Amino acid sequence: MHNFLFGIYPYIAITVMVMASIARYERDPFTWKSKSSQILRKRQFIAGSVLFHVGVLMIFAGHLVGLLTPIQIFDFLGVGHGAKQLLAVAAGGVAGIMALVGGLLLLHRRLFDPRIRANSTLADTGIMILLMMQLLLGLATIIVSLGHLDGEEMVKFMNWAQSIIYLRAGAADYIVDVNPLFKAHIVLGLTIFLLFPFTRLVHMFSAPIRYLWRPGYQIVRSRRGARPAGTGLTPLPRPGMEPGE
Repeated sequence: MHNFLFGIYPYIAITVMVMASIARYERDPFTWKSKSSQILRKRQFIAGSVLFHVGVLMIFAGHLVGLLTPIQIFDFLGVGHGAKQLLAVAAGGVAGIMALVGGLLLLHRRLFDPRIRANSTLADTGIMILLMMQLLLGLATIIVSLGHLDGEEMVKFMNWAQSIIYLRAGAADYIVDVNPLFKAHIVLGLTIFLLFPFTRLVHMFSAPIRYLWRPGYQIVRSRRGARPAGTGLTPLPRPGMEPGE
């Protein structure tokens, strides 16, 4: 089971996340949204949204840099494993608390405001609960990490993550003896990746970057300075129309 969860399940979760996200976008791109309810309890929404999103972005960046940066780079820069561990504990603790407080504010709105609850799906509420559980597990691992300030435990996770990314054999062996809290944190994180394409989380990719290479859904032509036809005013020219037509 250990080899499956930490050697095979990561590839299943990542593959489903990528392929199902692409399929959802190609099939119905208009569902890539968060169905915002910001007009309801707006003050609570703004406070919760800012804290949650800033905290999550900090956590994501910290995990990305901390786990996927080759150990040789830290050694070259003179950053010891212990120093890196302390930085991860401090920055991760602050970011985790911010995201947890913000997420709880958002979850409270969704659960206890009748209008928001009536317009929420099981997936909307369920994914928020899973995210709160993940944040709690992450904060709990900080307590465990304080007992390993030499940074050697973190090196195990770096080797595991990089082995998964670079398709190296034996990735699961690196974390076979780590604390169960870390294992639960990893499994739940992978499960969130697996569920990602089927929930509101896809809105994190809803920025209009597609306009860099493809036309959008709507073309708007300004009528500023134009005169409507039939009223003595000149209509806007159509594409391919010669002047005077």
